[in-house]
Amino acid sequence: MLTEEEYITLHSSPQPDTLAALYRHTHLTRLYPRMCCDPLQGRLLVMLTRMIRPRRILELGTFSGYSSLCFAEGMPADAQLHTVEIDDEAEHALREVFDASPWADRIHLHIGDALDVVPHLGGMFDLVYIDANKRIYTDYYEMVKPLVPPGGFIFADNTLWSDAVLDPDAKHDAQTLGIRRFNDLVAADPDVEQVILPLYDGLTLIRKK
Repeated sequence: MLTEEEYITLHSSPQPDTLAALYRHTHLTRLYPRMCCDPLQGRLLVMLTRMIRPRRILELGTFSGYSSLCFAEGMPADAQLHTVEIDDEAEHALREVFDASPWADRIHLHIGDALDVVPHLGGMFDLVYIDANKRIYTDYYEMVKPLVPPGGFIFADNTLWSDAVLDPDAKHDAQTLGIRRFNDLVAADPDVEQVILPLYDGLTLIRKK
């Protein structure tokens, strides 16, 4: 008997071969490969990007570039993606991945701490994806919120954090506490509407009013 996830995967559009190869390579060569976007979630990111049709996308946390390519796949032909990765040792591999893609001239990789990099990028972003240091999700949110116009979107990954956020009385690590602070901050923010999707490790969709 199929699991629910297997059934959903069989009845959803498959990931392209290039992304399947990148996903496999990530799991074979990278520490903490679970940080890579799940293929089903990747198809959702493509679909949502096609629906929103953003002209400028900002991604915080590139990792192996999987989610970056999903956004690039879904964005309009005149759109630009800026992605920020703090691990400078990943720069060469990421540039190889992006240069080999059909969107090489529209993906802009920035190496450094997002809190330092983003203020120097300039302009507004129609879609922001937060998937970096869980301890400071609230800092990221407060930084990017003014850069998103009314009607724009912020997505945040890992907002269920393996369900660790569900027990308010448990003693948690700094990452869990950071995610919980972020979830509480967004839920109390009158400027946005939001929904947490229980997909993979939790994906929060936030729309600025």
